[in-house]
Amino acid sequence: MPSAALRADLLMLLTALIWGSAFIAQTGGMEHIGPFLYTGLRFALGALTLLPLLLYLRRRGRQRRLTRDTFKGGLLMGLVLTLGINLQQVGLLFTSVTNSGFITGLYVIVVPLLGLLLGQRSHLGTWIGASLAVVGMGLLSIGDNFQVASGDLLQLAGALAWGVHVLLVGHYSSRHDATVLSILQFGVCAIISLVLALVFEPIQSTGIVLALPELLYGGVIAAGIGYTLQVFAQRGAIASHAAVIFSLEAVFAAFFGAWLLGEALSGRGYLGCVLMFAGMLAAQLWPRQAPVEIKPVN
Repeated sequence: MPSAALRADLLMLLTALIWGSAFIAQTGGMEHIGPFLYTGLRFALGALTLLPLLLYLRRRGRQRRLTRDTFKGGLLMGLVLTLGINLQQVGLLFTSVTNSGFITGLYVIVVPLLGLLLGQRSHLGTWIGASLAVVGMGLLSIGDNFQVASGDLLQLAGALAWGVHVLLVGHYSSRHDATVLSILQFGVCAIISLVLALVFEPIQSTGIVLALPELLYGGVIAAGIGYTLQVFAQRGAIASHAAVIFSLEAVFAAFFGAWLLGEALSGRGYLGCVLMFAGMLAAQLWPRQAPVEIKPVN
């Protein structure tokens, strides 16, 4: 039987795979509908996907007691999720998928930096892993003629939001019911995004029908399953360590781009993948320094 830590790491790796594949659905969906409408509908679908699981757990008596702090956590996670995902979604209109993957992945550095401000300490392996991951994402995503697109600043702001989101999930997931937290954050994100869509975007039923495959993947798989796996996996996990594993979504995005869209990786891109996996292993396997025991003087 795998250890709890290994199971958590495998779940986070699966989450990164799902998130990486979702970039294709996100860009494809916006060929038919606007970014806010796509986000609102996909997260509404994500919340609906989890309702049967919530009812099942409630009938089996396996649901944790709901408190005011549960709703507070779901609200905060939802607000930050709304900010991060919409910055990413709108930014995809003005920059490439590879640039988006790289800049979004900078939360691998944002998380330990924010953690320091909150008094959390990260061990050396996490910093080495984060550094390798950032260099790897740069080799994977930045081309020879890299130029700063107008959407890149939106993606950078989104990376800050994702860093805060990882910290919030790490804080609340160990204290509250993961399914309820996911439904709450999805609901908040869906409501705010749909309101923004009503204000800023034309809404046509034909566009929604054409975007339905991308909505189903983005809502049921990427949101309903992916973000819920994140909440389950981060129970008891160090946020900065989790961020290194989640950053592998850039590798998976490149893989699915090559497989489904015919995008070819250069030798430098493959080297970037290797460095990112090395970063994940460094964060996992680097020996942690045991606390020094101070013995009383007789």
